[in-house]
Amino acid sequence: MKGTKGEDGIAQRKKKNMKKTMNRLGSVGGGLSLEAFANAKTRGNDHNPAMLKKRREFYRNAKYVKEYKQRQKQQGGQNDQSFAEQPSKGRQEHGHSDMINNKNKQGPSLEELYKKKREELDKERSEREAMIKAKKEERERAESRRKAWRQKMYKKTRKGQPVMKYRIEHLLETLQGSTQ
Repeated sequence: MKGTKGEDGIAQRKKKNMKKTMNRLGSVGGGLSLEAFANAKTRGNDHNPAMLKKRREFYRNAKYVKEYKQRQKQQGGQNDQSFAEQPSKGRQEHGHSDMINNKNKQGPSLEELYKKKREELDKERSEREAMIKAKKEERERAESRRKAWRQKMYKKTRKGQPVMKYRIEHLLETLQGSTQ
């Protein structure tokens, strides 16, 4: 049982392409001819990857420019039609008031939006800085307490024995803290 019509078409195309390739390379007799081998292995002096990349980029940019010009042309055509529909006297008489009304309908301007966003960012930054400052101060206080405690705990007598006064005070403080 044969495959579907689409599968047969694909297989025939592959076979046809393979045959063309074999004929092109001259491998009908079972190997490449010297000329075909040389042509297949070497590329001309015109092969420069950087130039190919530039060429591709040039065509891509040309495509973008063409699309941009088409859009500009379409928008220009639309604007021309809208102006053509309005009578010229009415446009001159009411033109200024229309511009003012359009401004009011647009909502907040870009400048207002920029100022608003800037204020929000400044507020967030000041809050972050305040938190960082508070954490830093707390860390410094804790470090100074530890340093003072360490100095007391490591004090020694003239004979090199630890001073028990501070150690006993520390034990008392911990006991009183645990009972409360």
